[in-house]
Amino acid sequence: MNRTPWRRRREPLDHAELAGLLPPPGDPVLPHGRLTTLEEHLMNEIQQARSQKAAEAQPRPVLLFPALPPEPPRRGGRRLALVGAAVAVAVLAGVAGAVQFTGRGDGEAAGPPEGAVPASIVQVAQGTTDGLSSTVDRISGAAEREKLPEPRPGQFLYIESQVSWLQTSENVDTGESRTYVQKLHPRQVWMSPDGSKGWLIEPGNDTTSEDGLTLDDDREDPARPSIGAPSYDYLKTLTTDPDELLKKIYKETEGQGNTPDQQAFTTIGDLVMEQVMPAELASALYRAAAKIPGVVVVDDTTDAVGRHGIAIARTDETSGDRTEWIFDAETFSYLGERTVQMRDAEGIKAGTVIGHTAITERAIVDAMKEVPGARSKA
Repeated sequence: MNRTPWRRRREPLDHAELAGLLPPPGDPVLPHGRLTTLEEHLMNEIQQARSQKAAEAQPRPVLLFPALPPEPPRRGGRRLALVGAAVAVAVLAGVAGAVQFTGRGDGEAAGPPEGAVPASIVQVAQGTTDGLSSTVDRISGAAEREKLPEPRPGQFLYIESQVSWLQTSENVDTGESRTYVQKLHPRQVWMSPDGSKGWLIEPGNDTTSEDGLTLDDDREDPARPSIGAPSYDYLKTLTTDPDELLKKIYKETEGQGNTPDQQAFTTIGDLVMEQVMPAELASALYRAAAKIPGVVVVDDTTDAVGRHGIAIARTDETSGDRTEWIFDAETFSYLGERTVQMRDAEGIKAGTVIGHTAITERAIVDAMKEVPGARSKA
């Protein structure tokens, strides 16, 4: 699910005075990656409970928290929705932009979060609806041609990518913030077709060790797949009619995100980015996305590893960032995704690239941690 990757911290009015009397704060006991994982786990549990309550006439008492107030507007940066609800709990922790507040009590500007680099600012090409239909037709056709073998029981879906997401450092005394991004780093995910087993290796973001971490859902009552946390087996059951598919997405994501249209676009983007799915469904999802108001074509953009391509994009009216799905301009194969701030907002300047991904491998493998093209394991 989505979560807010950056939000201005509100301090009490007498914070500056107190800061002068107290020693500088120490480092947190838990590492940043672990804190993020715990946060995402909590948010995922809340989302699952809400979805079940809406879908079942007699919902099970899963929600253990009091009713929450309406959420504030959320920034669109993220996210990688993955096979299996249990997988999403652990994996999403590694991809959403992280919040890191730094203050030393002396009024000095905050330094960069560990492992972060200054965010790049680019000249953003404006999008247009001219040629949207024909471009989506080519993208959908390419998706249908790029079929992978049907995974058998015991096999795993494998996705390898290069990723970088937003990080912000803020001085708690002055409120001054600076925008950074994670260093571009590799990410490997293995997922079983039923969504019950998985593995993640992403040491570059402190999400995992070099060996990675398990994504198995070993609970007695495992979470059921949904449009926001699907499995391959679940995706096979979805309609490939674009109109019906879009209707289902709007219904199941009601109340999420900043607007219904933006959340529908975000949900489709999550599904096609870090996922292996039936080719006919991928084609239908692109055709469904073209029906969302505000979707445009961007003639030239680049993915995380510098590959140029054409993009299908939409700007979040609330947060002001634009998410671009990038495709090869000749083959129309999916390359990755980029998120760019389109206007100054929340201390982030227009043109700042706040999210970057590049999918470098999708495959079906025979064993957990097996790397495509070799029988060795990662």
